[in-house]
Amino acid sequence: MNLPFGNYQNEIYLNGLADELPPFTTDLTALEQSARERLADGPFWYVAGAAGSGATARANRSAFDRVRLVPRMLTGATERSPATTVLGTALPAPVLLAPVGVQSIVHPDGELATARAAAALGIPMVMSTASSYTIEEVAEASGTGPRWYQLYWPNDDEVCASILARARAAGFTALVVTLDTWTLAWRPRDLDAAYLPFIRGVGTAVAFSDPAFRAGLEKPPEEDLGAAVLRWVPMFTGTDRTWDRLPFLREHWDGPILLKGVQHPDDARRAAAAGMDGVVVSNHGGRQVDGAVASLDVLPEVAEAVGDRVEVLFDSGVRTGADVLKALALGARAVLYGRPYAYGLAHGGEAGVTHVLRSLLADLDLTLGLSGHRSVRELGPGDVRRLPG
Repeated sequence: MNLPFGNYQNEIYLNGLADELPPFTTDLTALEQSARERLADGPFWYVAGAAGSGATARANRSAFDRVRLVPRMLTGATERSPATTVLGTALPAPVLLAPVGVQSIVHPDGELATARAAAALGIPMVMSTASSYTIEEVAEASGTGPRWYQLYWPNDDEVCASILARARAAGFTALVVTLDTWTLAWRPRDLDAAYLPFIRGVGTAVAFSDPAFRAGLEKPPEEDLGAAVLRWVPMFTGTDRTWDRLPFLREHWDGPILLKGVQHPDDARRAAAAGMDGVVVSNHGGRQVDGAVASLDVLPEVAEAVGDRVEVLFDSGVRTGADVLKALALGARAVLYGRPYAYGLAHGGEAGVTHVLRSLLADLDLTLGLSGHRSVRELGPGDVRRLPG
């Protein structure tokens, strides 16, 4: 039988008897500042930055601060389990690793390290189309671990179909289609440093290794990087899709499909009506629309609109175990966890990601029990209170 995730706390305290400290902070809200001290400006702000004034990113965190858990007592939560299932994927806890692109800019092992750490804990990794490594390389690193694939939808149907076929063949079981990043937002931190990895051929491994993409080049990317980049940029940016294009995805993907970036209940209803299997309530961590609503503030509306028909997942602003529980209480089945594990990767590759995930899972496990719950499925709107603000 697997030990409770909360036992990581005991492990850390016992190691202290030998004067051994955690590799870096266990405060999941302090990881950003800690990573700031390790990374150069370009890579750090590419991960930590936001669109425009940063108002949406701040709103995400403020929304979590306004929602408070209401603990219950004498519930027999000594034995408990945070396990759940989402669209056929068994999760040891209601957490998946959000798609974070270009991970090699914070550590050379990039997505390979993340895949290994996630697989070891049984946490599904959602691989980004903007990966520094190929679909096949990430799948190999993941081994038997659960894995989903995130699509940035290219405007070349043959390339799109080829990428989806490769992901399915490599054992990715669900497709997460990001809708809100069809072009890059105005991101002052990246612009001030003129820092964009893709134009240097970083974060383009999926396309550059794809036979349909390579067929459109006179020379392979290894021989003419500039030409490959010039083909990649207009193919993966600048084209907004419409709802009538969704059948193409269903035609080329026979597993569950989720739409990521949904903020309005009407869009969630359209997704359900179109036969999608789930939505991810997300504003891309504040990276796309400055001044947008916090994702947590619209989560209850979306869950009420479609929660009886499709799976509702959540991301944007999640940092702690308590945050996960709040999102679940407001209607999410599970959360996607992003920036913090990228900061862990910056601290120590696979070991750094593992430490961050074990810290999150321990915090989640302990807070679940201390708030009076034996299962994450017990959580509902009555377990939280919203403060005015």
